[in-house]
Amino acid sequence: PSSAKDGCFSSPESNLPSPVKQEQAKAEILPDANAKACEDWDDIPPSFALEEISEEEAVQIIAEPLLPLQSSTLRDYVDHSETLAKLVHLGVDLSQVEKRQKAGQLLLTLDFEKDVRKILLFLKDVGVEDNQLGPFLTKNPYILAEDLEALETRVAYLKSKKFGKAEIAQMVSRAPYLLLFSVERLDNRLGFFKNELDLSVKKTKDLVIRLPRLLTGKLEPVKENLQVCQIELGFQRNEIQQIVFKTPKILTASKKRLKQTFDYLHNIMGIPHNMLTRFPQVFNSKLLRIKERHMFLTFLGRAQYDPAQPSYISLDQLVSLPDEVFCTEIAKASIQDFEKFLKTL
Repeated sequence: PSSAKDGCFSSPESNLPSPVKQEQAKAEILPDANAKACEDWDDIPPSFALEEISEEEAVQIIAEPLLPLQSSTLRDYVDHSETLAKLVHLGVDLSQVEKRQKAGQLLLTLDFEKDVRKILLFLKDVGVEDNQLGPFLTKNPYILAEDLEALETRVAYLKSKKFGKAEIAQMVSRAPYLLLFSVERLDNRLGFFKNELDLSVKKTKDLVIRLPRLLTGKLEPVKENLQVCQIELGFQRNEIQQIVFKTPKILTASKKRLKQTFDYLHNIMGIPHNMLTRFPQVFNSKLLRIKERHMFLTFLGRAQYDPAQPSYISLDQLVSLPDEVFCTEIAKASIQDFEKFLKTL
């Protein structure tokens, strides 16, 4: 795409005269010349389909592969489609594209010069890196059929909301479907998170920059998780605001996993709500990891999570440190002791 402006995408056949032009050129030949040509043809012996030819002539005959009338894979069409061939060269994984509804049929209808190149140049201008174009189009091939003016309008909207160029590039790269959403829908999504979480404009922007798929995913799971946090887990509205701002993934986490993790942390380990609000990243950790480390600390008599007490262990230290560091610095034991303990569970 970086060399598209230099015309490197033009097909080598584009300079050849078309069959129509060839016929027109033939029609412009003077009648006398036509008559003379016909006289010459009479001297040429007719050829027949069953006429024998030499081996040297036979090996020079090149049979073009037939275009499959029907296929379940785009791979069969690559040799016949300039568009598919160049998309593969960019790094597009056709085996993944064809799993998306009607995406394969879409690509077969596109002309690279007319339809695809302008979108590639647009994405580069937005800030998508060259080596990301293939993965991006693998995830969202539908953008190739979008109206360029509509795409530019959506980027202009984000700029009007004070998103910087680098921030827009990051959001588009991490949420490939973002630019398929209309300005109205994007505006509604930003308004939803601002009002639902009672965030400032700046914090709303920071939230969606860190997790841009909040603007493209379904809102029902988000609403359900907010209700779970407030009604079932017992967090106050201001606590939920802090938790979500620090760890946006909570909004899209599995409800079952969220409740199981909270139940173990709060009811088994005795971690109060205010501590969970301070270290909400613990909800992103695997529950098994939390259980194994807590039980090991309990076995050693070092499971102390109250900051007012000596030998205090923060939730961040509990879940984020590698096993070796956790054992030597937190549990004050060897990694071998930890592994032996795990075998007893």
